[in-house]
Amino acid sequence: MVAKAAQQLGGLHILVNSGSAPGGSATATGPIETVIDEDLLQDFNVKYVGALRCSRAVIPFMKTAGWGRIINISGGNARNAGNLSGGARNAGLVHMTKTLAVQFGRHGITVNCIHPGTTRTERTPSLLAARAAQLGVSPEEAERQDFAPDSPRGNAICRMVDAAEVAFVAVFLASDKAWAVSGELVAASGGAGRSVDY
Repeated sequence: MVAKAAQQLGGLHILVNSGSAPGGSATATGPIETVIDEDLLQDFNVKYVGALRCSRAVIPFMKTAGWGRIINISGGNARNAGNLSGGARNAGLVHMTKTLAVQFGRHGITVNCIHPGTTRTERTPSLLAARAAQLGVSPEEAERQDFAPDSPRGNAICRMVDAAEVAFVAVFLASDKAWAVSGELVAASGGAGRSVDY
């Protein structure tokens, strides 16, 4: 697949790894007594091993070109305990990001990671409907409550981040203007959480 793409496109310069089962398989998130090993391994195979395989496949083309960008889409739950699948997969992806940046920066390849927070995607309506049913309110009201100022489920900008806004961050990291950024984790969550990460 990668060789065919390189041939048709005249090389490969940018890779965005974003494959994942959002949140992880229900039988892999925990508690630990309920985790089905095969489902946990499948979650890791899709997100972490998938990103590793795709990166390994494109790196020779990027090394030959002397220029490349690898952008891994992780997730904010890497910073929060509670989801045995999602948190661990995302934390592993952050580690791989730094490792590849160190190994391949000398070849003109930058590698970075984006942590989206709660993001509006095609899945959002069904997630909001489930949350609304849980709260006994409309989906619009559930979203308003979750993103109200000081809500533990919300963020500093008091609204859900749109997928296009996360894409803007990826476009910058893929550009020639982002040479100084490599091996880094960029949160695109609208300021979710209260922790200070340094």
